[in-house]
Amino acid sequence: MLKKTLLAAVALAALVNSAAAEDLKVFRIGIIGGENEADRLRNYQCMTEKLPAALGVEKISLFPAADYDGVVQGLLGGTLDYAELGASAYAKVYLAKPEAVEPILTTVQTDGSMGYYTIMVARKDSGMTKLSDMKGKKLGFADPDSASGYLVPLVTLPAAAGAPVKQFFGTTGFGGGHENLVLEVLKRNFDAGTTFGSGVGAFKDGYTSGNLRKMVDKGILNMDDLVELWKSPLIPNGPVVIRTSLNADMKKKFKDFMMNLPKTDPACFSAIQGGNFAGFAEVNVDFYKPIIDARKATIGG
Repeated sequence: MLKKTLLAAVALAALVNSAAAEDLKVFRIGIIGGENEADRLRNYQCMTEKLPAALGVEKISLFPAADYDGVVQGLLGGTLDYAELGASAYAKVYLAKPEAVEPILTTVQTDGSMGYYTIMVARKDSGMTKLSDMKGKKLGFADPDSASGYLVPLVTLPAAAGAPVKQFFGTTGFGGGHENLVLEVLKRNFDAGTTFGSGVGAFKDGYTSGNLRKMVDKGILNMDDLVELWKSPLIPNGPVVIRTSLNADMKKKFKDFMMNLPKTDPACFSAIQGGNFAGFAEVNVDFYKPIIDARKATIGG
């Protein structure tokens, strides 16, 4: 009887400590790299103003990482509560620690699709117009943890090009994130580069969302300077993930806030998503199994 009483007391203490640990004062948001830090902080400023009241916390802290892996490591270490990842970055988290985060939402394009594309771009004055023109030339990838900027091209380009990446292209390298990669292409440091876009709307506008559209909207890219050489198969839109160990009430409040955001504050929704979307849809890990499997087979963890 005494043993049972002690075990019950220990269990109760653990429950109390767990509840106390989840009495959050600060909600921590990770922001993946690939874009100018000042721009990323500005895009998420609206979240710092609106989320505290919705979640019942005192403060929102923003952590803009230098690259994708910075946010991945924060999620694995439990030092971030929410982030929006590309599908490959989420796969990296899942393969390292499946229970670290939960994918709960993803964006829906304006045409109703739940995916986007790798867009391979080159300078228009290069004279290239198609993928075959890149044979023997220098290709830039965006980030090693980007689905559109690395994993998907790595997996799907061989079939499109008729040869493995290392055999078809002369050399490859990384551009230090999507925005910087496009700038490096414009500087002729790469003959072409892999970035991302919704594939909805017109290329001349940078499509309706994605890196090209964000750069156009910021006034740092003129689409007349680029040409599209190749577009990948459809990639699942990346997930909104939350720390699995958050309590159920906090998870519900956060999910409700995000689901309503496209209606309650369209400008904020557009800012954090980087373009025009119809809204959010609920997802779980099953939505990302093809990407998880592709990453495991191609890159590893």
